[in-house]
Amino acid sequence: MNASEILGDAKSILDDTIQLRRGIHRHPELGLTLPRTQAAVLEALDGLGLDVRTGQRTTSVVARLTGARPGPTILLRADMDALPMPEETNLPFASEVSGAMHACGHDAHTAMLVGAARLLARRRGSLAGSVLFMLQPGEEGYHGARVMIEEGLLDGTAPPKGAFALHVTHRMTAGAIAARPGPAMASADTLQIVVRGRGGHASAPHDCLDPIPIACEIVQAFQTLVTRRVHVFDPAVVTVAKIEAGTTRNVIPDTATLLGTIRTVSEATRERVLDGVRRVAEGVAAAHGAEVAVELIRGYPVTVNDADFAGFVLDTARELLGPEAVHATSHPIMASEDFSYVLQRVPGTIANLSTRPEAGPAFPNHSPRMLVNESALATGIAMHVAVALRFLEKGTGAPAVA
Repeated sequence: MNASEILGDAKSILDDTIQLRRGIHRHPELGLTLPRTQAAVLEALDGLGLDVRTGQRTTSVVARLTGARPGPTILLRADMDALPMPEETNLPFASEVSGAMHACGHDAHTAMLVGAARLLARRRGSLAGSVLFMLQPGEEGYHGARVMIEEGLLDGTAPPKGAFALHVTHRMTAGAIAARPGPAMASADTLQIVVRGRGGHASAPHDCLDPIPIACEIVQAFQTLVTRRVHVFDPAVVTVAKIEAGTTRNVIPDTATLLGTIRTVSEATRERVLDGVRRVAEGVAAAHGAEVAVELIRGYPVTVNDADFAGFVLDTARELLGPEAVHATSHPIMASEDFSYVLQRVPGTIANLSTRPEAGPAFPNHSPRMLVNESALATGIAMHVAVALRFLEKGTGAPAVA
């Protein structure tokens, strides 16, 4: 692997990558149906000699680059969907779609992967194996990766033996790479609870069964569940983000509703916490003679990086960028990712690329003022290319860590 050549090639297509990213950013689309984004990606991939197919249940794009010689397959992934939120960046290419914004960097992810496809296609003659480009809708809560797997993404005669994805972050210096072995991101499940009491006049609570203090007690009990039943080094987060009850000051309502999220970094703790949330809610309600309906909606599983592959990615990044630009992350983050579905089936790693602005505040992902330092996109392109080339150079598809 020639690091300077890869970085130079990535920088040479940076302007085109930025233009693609800005076009996608200007026209964000939500969920599993992204026809305009899919069309932009297909146009950008046209002429590269890839075997391209699109999804049936979602507007996904799967493109295979087959090398000149046989060998393993590596999957490279980018997500394409935006978030249902307004944009407040005042950029000249800001979202033109009311209530939608690329505030999580998926526009950058997509543009970087298309750039990597261009550079890898130039090297087809030297490749021993294949590169499978996965461009997916529906990462923001719609299980797009799972849909693509169900449609055969990982099947066929040459299934991927490794998988790699990048996600932008505002942390670290722009262009830095970070990853860790093992759990990298949390599971994300939803809790919906309805406490059913008996309404009446607020001046006579003894004639009623007030669901509001019961709901509040349930919220407090969840925090005790976490601090007293969950191992501190295998953590969980239970957050009730919405409480809804009542209509006015002098009426005790019949019901109180709780809505929240549950995050864990191991599947064993996930199951314990899900069971515990149900048990606590039902137990607190029963203690007060109230009824409760508990609905636990399973979201993305824990995102677990393969230990060997994570080491391989970090080693590749050091060779490409130098050790000062590479960080071994000390702990998982409690956000979630549906690349977790791929990593359940294929050894691989998701890494973070810092796109922190050079000046001014660095707003986090999901902020309406989130900005991307576009100069760092060249690093992302180069990382995709370097990981793919080193993986295929090994021949067996088994990463070796220096």
